[in-house]
Amino acid sequence: MTQPTAVPGADGGRRGGRWRRPGPQQFPQPAPAAKGMWRGDGGGFTELAALPGRMSVRLRLTLLYGLLFFMAGALLLFVMSFLMANILGNVKVIGLGISDAEAAELQRQFVEQTMKQLVGRSLLALGGVGVITLVLGWFVADRALSPLQRVTTTARRLSESTLHERIALEGPDDEIKELADTFDAMLERLGQAFDSQRRFVANASHELRTPLAINRTLLEVALGDPEVSDDLRTVGKTLLATNARHERLIEGLLLLARSERELTARTPVDMAEVAATVLEQSARREHDNDVAVHPELTQGTALGDPVLLEHLVSNLVENAVKHNEAEGGELWVRTGMLEGYATVQVENTGPVVPAYEVERLFEPFRRLNADRVESSKGAGLGLSIVRSVVLAHRGAVYAAPRPGGGLIVTVRLPPG
Repeated sequence: MTQPTAVPGADGGRRGGRWRRPGPQQFPQPAPAAKGMWRGDGGGFTELAALPGRMSVRLRLTLLYGLLFFMAGALLLFVMSFLMANILGNVKVIGLGISDAEAAELQRQFVEQTMKQLVGRSLLALGGVGVITLVLGWFVADRALSPLQRVTTTARRLSESTLHERIALEGPDDEIKELADTFDAMLERLGQAFDSQRRFVANASHELRTPLAINRTLLEVALGDPEVSDDLRTVGKTLLATNARHERLIEGLLLLARSERELTARTPVDMAEVAATVLEQSARREHDNDVAVHPELTQGTALGDPVLLEHLVSNLVENAVKHNEAEGGELWVRTGMLEGYATVQVENTGPVVPAYEVERLFEPFRRLNADRVESSKGAGLGLSIVRSVVLAHRGAVYAAPRPGGGLIVTVRLPPG
């Protein structure tokens, strides 16, 4: 790989703009809602029927409280109107010189006007008190849901480093306390599982590395003997190359296992410095193909683990170098702040990548066109490690085929 050389804004029309548009996000997302489905068969009614499912529990409880109050108030108003009508119907109009027909008409008008005013004012009072009931119902629902909010807050704060936390909800043995106790039991099992995973990774790191290190030492000592035959020397070099590949595979697997765990500590990291360090180290190593590197590095501070972030950029760069043109290949590395996120983008020339193959490249042991024979290009863990590191940092990684061949990978991380 050639030494990194800064390239001005124009680069022979090979690409347009400083940043490439990110491709599809490369980790699971919830399926989009089927907006507008069955619009020809009463789409408006379907959306109206689905409306209750989109409301929050607090809003639904508030509306339920208000509906119950209005129903109870309407029933009470009906009963009071019926009783008042009966009472007013028993009132007799007495006057001098008034016939029975005139007295009955005056009684009818009196009852009608009185009931009209009574019902009208009662409806106004019911509406005013109903609005107050909705407001009070909103706060009552919030009070009733506060234990659930505590469970939700604990779940959001939960990480590998805080698995010792428990809700420990106090109160009567009702449904909410049963839910909190079940959640605490789940946290206990998760804590034990993470502790077991840590011990496994530590033991596997020692048990797998030690035999390979011994094999490498024995082979190097044997090959250092000047009396070794040419055939044995050839076999020894082949075994050394195979041993080195196994060491890289184990390192990748252990790094993948480590990156899939939640971070225990986060520090501000300038991605421009990380990328410059990675490019400097990569330039010192020998590569099978000659790639011209064009760094476009500006400050972009992310919050995370410096070692894992260096592995992230290193894997992106090494992947872009390995899967590049044999001659005349190019590689662009960009860092900076984009839309409020610390962003790293690696773009490389190379073979044409079908759009349907992009997502599969982020799976472990996956290569372009399902190639499992060309082992010299790695074990297929590079982009898998990238995605795991990004997820551990609560970021996002996007990938898209590059026009003319190659790949564009964009990583966005929370700013520091």
